[in-house]
Amino acid sequence: MATKPPAKNVSIFLTVDNNSIGNYFNSHDPAPLYRRQLSYDFQNYLNSSVALTKRFSIIDYKIFTGENVNMRFLVEPLVQSIRRHFQIKRELKKIEFRKFKKRNYFLLIISILIVMFCQGLLPEIFGQDHRIHSMLSNALDVFSWVILWKPIERLIFNWNPILKEILLFDKMMNAKVIIIDNEEELVNYHMEHIDAA
Repeated sequence: MATKPPAKNVSIFLTVDNNSIGNYFNSHDPAPLYRRQLSYDFQNYLNSSVALTKRFSIIDYKIFTGENVNMRFLVEPLVQSIRRHFQIKRELKKIEFRKFKKRNYFLLIISILIVMFCQGLLPEIFGQDHRIHSMLSNALDVFSWVILWKPIERLIFNWNPILKEILLFDKMMNAKVIIIDNEEELVNYHMEHIDAA
């Protein structure tokens, strides 16, 4: 099964009209339109739209208002809600990243202290001439690597996915908004991108 190559430019298409605007927001949220929570289905659509993005991908919103010019006033509150949603997600992910670093550095320091105690003090309890010293020394070497492995592994390999999410939320929050007023513009845009592909 072939996988799709990652997208360089990602466009998220939205339609703003009387029928669709209610689907973007949580229907139980009484806040003004620009501060409303996004609906669960809309969040899933946004997340699936950017599933193939990479570090240098550019994200933009293409908002189709149709022939009805009166709907343009709803574009700004919708965009504000989207930006606010991803700003909150970005801040929560930054807090999670700070906790991740703090917890793993703390674990690493505790592990190093335990290793120093085991390697420095315990061999002194048993003399160098004692036969148990050799066995204890080998066991402490293995124990030292085992206890240090998890914090080192987490600090080396597990931070990148969190930073990728922070970058994605930042891109979603600051994405360019392009308003398309008529179907001809929309068709021309699609034809340009089909020809380019």
